Amino acid sequence: MSATAPRAASGAGAAKDDYTVFCEGIRSLTSIDLLQYKRGQMERRIRSFAQRRGVTDLLAYLAQLRRDRAELDEFLDRVTINVSQLWRNPEQWTVLEREVLPELIKAAPAGRVRAWSAGCSYGAEAYTLAALFRQLDRGTRAQIVGTDIDKRMVERAKLGRFSDEDARSASRTVLERWFTRAGDEWQASRELQALCRFEVGDLLRVQPRRDAYDLVLCRNTVIYFTEDVRDALHERLVASIRPGGYFVIGSTERVSRPRELGLVPTHPFTYRKS
Repeated sequence: MSATAPRAASGAGAAKDDYTVFCEGIRSLTSIDLLQYKRGQMERRIRSFAQRRGVTDLLAYLAQLRRDRAELDEFLDRVTINVSQLWRNPEQWTVLEREVLPELIKAAPAGRVRAWSAGCSYGAEAYTLAALFRQLDRGTRAQIVGTDIDKRMVERAKLGRFSDEDARSASRTVLERWFTRAGDEWQASRELQALCRFEVGDLLRVQPRRDAYDLVLCRNTVIYFTEDVRDALHERLVASIRPGGYFVIGSTERVSRPRELGLVPTHPFTYRKS
């Protein structure tokens, strides 16, 4: 069962604790439902962050967030875990480049491969995938959709700009082929940008079209969700993959009962839909 602590029952005489009230307030402000995340992890993160800002009362901190947009942005940066980088977990990209993408490109109808970066943050995963498609076959009509709940990250992803820290796992040769130096940042080429589209979307609510994608990547996201929420999300993500397509998760994550979803493991943290 999930790691989320029991929530107070609704109705007369059932008082909500301050954490629940705080999360409901954040949901009304941002549409982000923190109650779907593992309570132990998330509550510790929120309380420690508020304390470092000089506030020990969560309801007082909620009032501050309602007044101060800059403070709300700082808070969202903390709780939505916007950590990413180009070629993050290089071993997974090696599998994609050598095994998965060539198969998808060969089998693609009309040379078109559709991919989804679910929980894309500021776009590093999507642009890495775009570079791999172009390296393998410049004639492939790849379509990469990136979605994230944080509209600030989606706007940043559309710019296609990355710091040296973001690029620390990428080789200089690859960077110079697909990105240009712009001040102290790396700018994705127009060729890569043409393959990517970014949208605001809440993975906990989105209902993707069935068999819409050849490849879905959802990495380093569901470890923060309760088990029930994680399993329901995986079911919806897998439903969006066509038979023969692939599902890739993060290297610290797991799919519960993959065979029931029609998934067959092919490589570590990589599954093919039967």
